[in-house]
Amino acid sequence: MERELVVLGTASQAPTRTRNHNGYLLRWGAASMVGSARSASGSMVGSARSASGGLLFDPGEGTQRQMLFAGIAASAVTRICLTHMHGDHCLGVPGVVQRLSLDDVPHPVHAHFPASGQEHFTRLRYATSYRERADLREHPHDRDGVVARDELGTLEVRRLEHPVEAFGYRLVEPDGRRMLPEALARAGITGPRVRELQARGELDGVRLEEVSAPRPGQVFAFVMDTRLCDGVYALADGADMLVIEATFLHEDADLAHAYGHLTAREAAAVAADCGVRTLVLTHFSQRYTEPERFAAEAREVFGGELVVAEDLMRVPVPPRVVVGQPR
Repeated sequence: MERELVVLGTASQAPTRTRNHNGYLLRWGAASMVGSARSASGSMVGSARSASGGLLFDPGEGTQRQMLFAGIAASAVTRICLTHMHGDHCLGVPGVVQRLSLDDVPHPVHAHFPASGQEHFTRLRYATSYRERADLREHPHDRDGVVARDELGTLEVRRLEHPVEAFGYRLVEPDGRRMLPEALARAGITGPRVRELQARGELDGVRLEEVSAPRPGQVFAFVMDTRLCDGVYALADGADMLVIEATFLHEDADLAHAYGHLTAREAAAVAADCGVRTLVLTHFSQRYTEPERFAAEAREVFGGELVVAEDLMRVPVPPRVVVGQPR
C-alpha cells in the first residue's frame, strides 16, 4: 500500500526559476478494511471505486509538465481538489483535464471545488477546443462537511478565510483492524478462511477481536491560502500529514494577514497545537530565496517531522500508528 505526497510545485502567486506554481498529488493506497471500517465502504457521491487513489490538489500553471517530470501519468489522478479559484491554484486544470481525454483515462475523475467558482471551473474545463473523452464529474460544494466517501476514506472540506471563497480538505481513513499472524496461527485460521473471518466476524468459535488489533485510520489535511481561523484547526486536528501554506515569514506577518495568508511560524504553531505528525510547508512567496529560513522559523514552535517542500520532492506519509504506542 503506497501512500506519499508528490510535490509538483511550491510557488505562490508567481513561479520562479526553481519553483513551479502549486500542485500536489497524494497517492493514497487503500488498506484492507474490516470491523468498523466496513460501514464506509459503500458507493456514495464521488466514489472512485478503486483500490488506490490519486488526489490532485490545486494544480497551478505547468502542472501537466511537472507530472511528466515526476513520472506521474494522467491515469493516476482519481480526484481533482481545488481550494479556491486564484490562478496559482487552478490554471493547470485545462492541461490536466485535456490530458485525461488524450490518454483515454478509463475511470471517472471527480472534481471538487467551491460552488462560487462554478463559472471559472467551466471556463477552465473548456478553455480550448478538444475532443472530450474523459469522464470528469463535477462536485461543487458550498458548506463544511463530507464531499465524498469511498473505500479510501472520507473526504471533508472546511471553510477557510481568504479574499475569495476557499475551502481546505481533510481525508480520513476509517478505523479498522490489523490481523495478528501469530494469533491466527494459534487459532488454526489460514488462507481464505482469514477473509471469511473478516467478513463474518466469527469463525469456528474464534472471534475477530481475538486474532486482530485496532488499526486507527490515517488522516491527511490540505490547507492553502487562509488566515488563521477555526477551519484551519479543524482540518489539521490529529493529522498524520498536514500540507499547509507558509507564504510569508513572520517578519512579514502584517502582509500575510492583509492578503489572507499564513506565516511559517503560524503554520507550525497550528501543527504543534493539533498534534500533527508530519508537517509539510509550501506555497512560498517569490520574495524569499532561502528555504532554510522557513525551517528555522517553524522549528521554534514545532518539534515533529518537518518538511520544507521542494518541487518534485516525494514525501512519504508516516507509518501507521500502532495501538498502544505513542504517536
